[in-house]
Amino acid sequence: MSADSFLHDRGRSFETPTVLQVLPALQTGGVERGTVDVAAALVQQGWTSIVASSGGHRVRDIERAGALHITLPLESKNPVTIARNVARLKRVIQEHNVSLVHARSRAPAWSAWRATKALGIPFVTTFHGTYTLGPLEAKKAYNRVMTRGDRVIAISRFIASHIRDVYGIDESILRVIHRGVDTDVFSPGAVSQERMIQLARQWRIEDGVPVIMLPGRLTAWKGHRVMIDALALLNRPDVRAIFVGSDQGRTAYTESLQARARRLGVEDQILFAGDCRDMAAAYMLADVVASTSTRPEAFGRVVAEAQAMGRPVIAPDHGAAPEVIKAGATGWLTPPGDPHALAEALRLALDMDEGTRNAVAREAVAHIRANFSRKMMLDNTLHVYRELLMGMPPLPTALSFGGGLR
Repeated sequence: MSADSFLHDRGRSFETPTVLQVLPALQTGGVERGTVDVAAALVQQGWTSIVASSGGHRVRDIERAGALHITLPLESKNPVTIARNVARLKRVIQEHNVSLVHARSRAPAWSAWRATKALGIPFVTTFHGTYTLGPLEAKKAYNRVMTRGDRVIAISRFIASHIRDVYGIDESILRVIHRGVDTDVFSPGAVSQERMIQLARQWRIEDGVPVIMLPGRLTAWKGHRVMIDALALLNRPDVRAIFVGSDQGRTAYTESLQARARRLGVEDQILFAGDCRDMAAAYMLADVVASTSTRPEAFGRVVAEAQAMGRPVIAPDHGAAPEVIKAGATGWLTPPGDPHALAEALRLALDMDEGTRNAVAREAVAHIRANFSRKMMLDNTLHVYRELLMGMPPLPTALSFGGGLR
C-alpha cells in the first residue's frame, strides 16, 4: 500500500480503529502487564489490537487476548537498528491500516515517532518513570522523545510534575493515568483459606505471629537495610518480617542484608521468601505492608495492591506514594530512609485494635477501588485514544498535575 492510499483509507479506520503498541520486549514487569491489559481491552471494545516487540514469554498473553503480536528488534538501542525500525514500523502501519501508535519505551519510541510523523497518524507515549538524566544533555535529549507524543501519559501526578519541570512540556497534551490494580484478583473475598494456609506453611508462619511484609526485588534502592534497622529499633521479638522478592542473582546483596540482620540481632525474625506467585494470598498473611524505597517510586504498585487487600501500608513520603496512600486513614508516610520513623509507624500499625484495623481495611479497599482500579486505567487509556481519533474532550481527572494527597 502506498502512503497516499494509506492516508486515504485512514478515515474509514476510525469506526473500528487499529492501535499498535510498541515496547522493547514482553517479559515480566509493569510496562508489559499494562501493555497486555490494554491489548485485551481494545479487543473487548471491538478494535483491532497489535503489539510489536522483540518477543518474550508474555507474547502468549497477547495472543490469548485476541491481539496480534509482531516481532521486531525494538529492544535495541543501536542507532542503526533504531533507524531501520522506522521503515519496519511504517510497513506494519500501512499493511494493517494502523490508526494510532502508542510507545512505552524510549528506543522503540524514536522509531515510532518518526514513522508516525511520516505517515501522519497520532502518536501516544507513556512515561513509566523519571529516566536517568546523567551529567550530559545527550541523555536528556534521548529521553525527550517520550514528550513528543500527541498525548503524553504519566503514570502518576509525581511523574507528570517531573515531565513538566524537566522537559517543559505543553501541559495541554499531558494526561495522568495511574497504574491500575486488578480488583478482581486483589480482593480480600477472592482469596481462599486454603491458599493462605498453603503459603503460611511454605513460609512457616505460625498462627498469631504478627507479620510485616516488604515486597520488592532485592536491590539496594528498595531500602531493605532501612527495614532491618527499623526492626531492631522496634524491639519486638515476636514479629516476623517477610522480604518477598528475588535478588536476581545478586547474592552479595542478600548476604550483606543477612549479615546486617545478624549484627543487629534480628536475623531470626526475617524470612527471605524469594518470588511469590500468589501475592494476593501473601498480602492476606500480613498485618502491615511496607515500602521502603530510598528513591521515589513512579507509582508504587505494592502499596496499591496491599490497600486493595485491606492491609494498612507504610511508605516513604516521596514519589507517588502520597497520591496512593490516604495518610492517617489507610496508612502512614515516613521520611525516606528514616528507620526511627519507620519503626514508630510499624508500632502503630501492629498495635491497632480490631475495630480500628477493620475500619482501615474498609477505607483502603474503597480508596483503591474508587481511584486505582485496572478498569479505570483501561477506560482512561482508551479515552485518550478517542481524544485523538474521535475528537473527544479530555477527562477532568486526567488533567490534575499537582502534588500528592495529604
